[in-house]
Amino acid sequence: MGTATLERQEVKQASPNKTKKPLVLAAIMLAMFMAAIEATIVSTAMPAIAADLGGFSLYSWVFSSYLLMNAVTVLIYGKLSDLFGRKPILTFGIIVFLIGSLLCGMATSIEMLIVFRFIQGFGAGAVMPIASTIVGDMYTKEERAKIQGYLSSVWGISAILGPAIGGLLVQYVSWRFVFWVNIPLGILAIIGLYLFLHEGVEKKKHSIDYAGAGLLFVSVSSFMLVMVEGGVRWEWISAPVFSLISLSLITFIFFILQEKRAKDPMMPFDIWQERSILIANTTSLTTGVMLIGISSFLPAFVQGVMERPPIVAGFTLTTMSIGWPIAAMIAGRLLLKIGFRTTSIIGGVALILGSIIFMTLSPDDGPVWAAFGSFMIGVGMGFSTTAFIVSIQSTVPWQKRGVATASNMFMRTLGSTIGAALLGGILNSRIQEHLRENGALDQFSLDSTTLLLNEEQRNQLTESMRVLLQDGLTSALQTVYLVVAGFAVISFLLILLLPKKNEENGNS
Repeated sequence: MGTATLERQEVKQASPNKTKKPLVLAAIMLAMFMAAIEATIVSTAMPAIAADLGGFSLYSWVFSSYLLMNAVTVLIYGKLSDLFGRKPILTFGIIVFLIGSLLCGMATSIEMLIVFRFIQGFGAGAVMPIASTIVGDMYTKEERAKIQGYLSSVWGISAILGPAIGGLLVQYVSWRFVFWVNIPLGILAIIGLYLFLHEGVEKKKHSIDYAGAGLLFVSVSSFMLVMVEGGVRWEWISAPVFSLISLSLITFIFFILQEKRAKDPMMPFDIWQERSILIANTTSLTTGVMLIGISSFLPAFVQGVMERPPIVAGFTLTTMSIGWPIAAMIAGRLLLKIGFRTTSIIGGVALILGSIIFMTLSPDDGPVWAAFGSFMIGVGMGFSTTAFIVSIQSTVPWQKRGVATASNMFMRTLGSTIGAALLGGILNSRIQEHLRENGALDQFSLDSTTLLLNEEQRNQLTESMRVLLQDGLTSALQTVYLVVAGFAVISFLLILLLPKKNEENGNS
């Protein structure tokens, strides 16, 4: 069966009753914008939330709880969308996300907020992969490349609007509206999906792999719990860490055994036998580490070392989200002319150039140079991720497209979670080593570095204290960026392993 025939059949299967593509695309972009803006808008509001609710020691869990549930559910939703269709599963995800958002805005303690963020993340796991999968269903390969560029632009717009909207709501209304602003967007997205998306899902009795879903959930949850709390709440060599890692490994082995014998497996391992999918997913893991390395620690460098205000630190990160959609739109046009592999290689080169800028970044370079490095990382991500998604969706049939798309996003989220723990540990140990070398451990602790992030507290430090802390933060961040550069090189080498000729006719 030829590529064109397969594409026509799949588009027909996905939309038999004259699905109104532009209106469905608008609904999908609304849903994606709702989930994308959540990251930037909550980051902006968190200082105000922490000041109101207290519990600063649990600050990171407000983000980790959302990320954790997002990661552990993404594959499950991908598979369910292949079984029951995209519309009901995406609608369910949006509704759960909106319930979580409503509750988050009503939280009266940081513990309550963390629980409600779990609910929000539980719904968010459905939004990104299924939105991208619907595009894969509705459009042919030629159209798909261009439309993925439009979807990527959602991230750029949310990155620019998120901090602005968050800042205005916190300053003039209340931080609670940061969560409630999602509700009208989600309702509009649901209405759009129900009115304009018509799917031709084959009616048959499905055997749902509940055991596989449960084992995957326990395995990933326990592993991510170690990543988030290891070295913070528990020592790396301790009973809780050892127990959770053992639980994660045992349940993962049982998950693999379960998937091999399940009639309708949650994760069909045969998709990983496709070389292009295996390479794309492995590279997404390494670029996920890079992504969290830049976005988590760049503001600390700009505020603490360059002594610039938070708004400037925000600008240096925003350029990444501007470079990403621009590159994604260019990649969409290039894919059909030069192929997935060459487009991905361009992205790999941009990632290396961006990481070199960060590796050599000094306090004297200024925020504009840091912003350029951030922009180059965004360009690299735009080229590579667009090529990966379109390549994956062109390699598998409709029945596996949901879980194949979700597997790629799962690997990137997993990479970010591993990266947050790995790079955070490197940062802390380097700062501690610097303080020890300068005999300042009795005077300062790791937490003293936060004094640099507040202008008022920084100005109260003596010149020698300030220089000591800034030198420690600078050398620690340069070590972090050296590791990020290492992951950029690994990502580039992996991209070179992509097949030169893409199998364009899937499993036909």
